[in-house]
Amino acid sequence: MISEVRVPLDHQQPYGTAYEQMLEKVRYEGAYPTREKADEVVRLVLSGLGRRLTGDERVDLAARLPLEAARVLTAQIPDTQPLTGWAFVKDLAARTGASLATTRWDTGSVFAAVTAYAGPDLITRILHQLPTGYALLFGRAELTPAT
Repeated sequence: MISEVRVPLDHQQPYGTAYEQMLEKVRYEGAYPTREKADEVVRLVLSGLGRRLTGDERVDLAARLPLEAARVLTAQIPDTQPLTGWAFVKDLAARTGASLATTRWDTGSVFAAVTAYAGPDLITRILHQLPTGYALLFGRAELTPAT
């Protein structure tokens, strides 16, 4: 007979290992004091990104992220109104009441982790789908064609 083993609440892991690793990467990149703060920032930024991405890029990114992160991304209904990278940061700041500088920092910290999961090819495809200004948020140079 199998008996049910209960783990005390303070020893339960609320998230999968992959998401915990993602939170630790964001915590380190962003110099956040707690894992809870990193989780809050990840949820905010991925929700915003989920409102921007559509199509294969959205599906492919969700498939590469940890399950909890993918759920946050895909729970959002894509918005038909495109936002530049700077407007994206301003939108997130308005939703949280945080400063633009803090929100820009948060976005870069999360996008660094997203880039590690997605890989350079998928990030390039994502950047081609999004309006200008996102490359810098993902830690890349914003290249524009010469006129």
